[in-house]
Amino acid sequence: MDTPNATSNDANLPGVSHPGEIFRAAEVVAGGWNVRWIASTGSTNDDLWAAARAGAADRVVLVADHQTAGRGRLDRRWDAPTGANLLVSMLFRTVPDHPHALTHAVALAAAEASTRVAGVTPDLKWPNDLLVEGAKLAGILSSAGPPQGTPPRPAFVVVGLGLNVGWAPDGAVCLTNVASRVVDRDQVLVALLASLDGLLASSDEQLHARYREHLSSLGREVRVELPNDRFVEGRALDVEDDGRLVVLDSCGVTHRLDVGDVVHLR
Repeated sequence: MDTPNATSNDANLPGVSHPGEIFRAAEVVAGGWNVRWIASTGSTNDDLWAAARAGAADRVVLVADHQTAGRGRLDRRWDAPTGANLLVSMLFRTVPDHPHALTHAVALAAAEASTRVAGVTPDLKWPNDLLVEGAKLAGILSSAGPPQGTPPRPAFVVVGLGLNVGWAPDGAVCLTNVASRVVDRDQVLVALLASLDGLLASSDEQLHARYREHLSSLGREVRVELPNDRFVEGRALDVEDDGRLVVLDSCGVTHRLDVGDVVHLR
């Protein structure tokens, strides 16, 4: 049974306690993060979701050197050379009224960490991509546990991040190339977790305002690609408290979209 304040023996968690000295840094310990490491796995999201169902505690973090079944939005495959990029999932048991806010917090924290460690300032693209001059730097995918309580909300949320640190596929960018120097992925993760502590301590309204402020999709002409080969084109007007993107099409019809992949048209 899932419990909101579960505890678990490390022996039952995926991976091993991260051997890196940097993860004993004050900001990681103070935030209560339990950083785990695994050399290779299918998907850190899947591993951590299964651990959460088995009772893993809040703020477990699983880092992988390589994923064989990593995926992005709309079930796109996400892959990278071993050890090149930050492939990480985080388990949250304190779930806000709008669970998507955790995904937004991770996006903002990843952007802040990129700036702090690499001097790179990404834009956010709805719903959860990080871009540098229009090229993809990172993608985020979350999965929610079973609902519980009244009113119901997920017992937990797992948020996975794939951030290009040392390598990027064609058409994308990585921090090392943009910064013109080698960027350490562990330093990026430590900075991300420190930023998350501050973001999660803010109110829902403050977090939404920060996400909206950094969202480069707003005010632009966009195409939102939907499942089953459907799409909506129009101007992105706003993002609502529940995370839905508001798009006004050329016929004057307003669409409120909770899923999709945005292409910035101009």
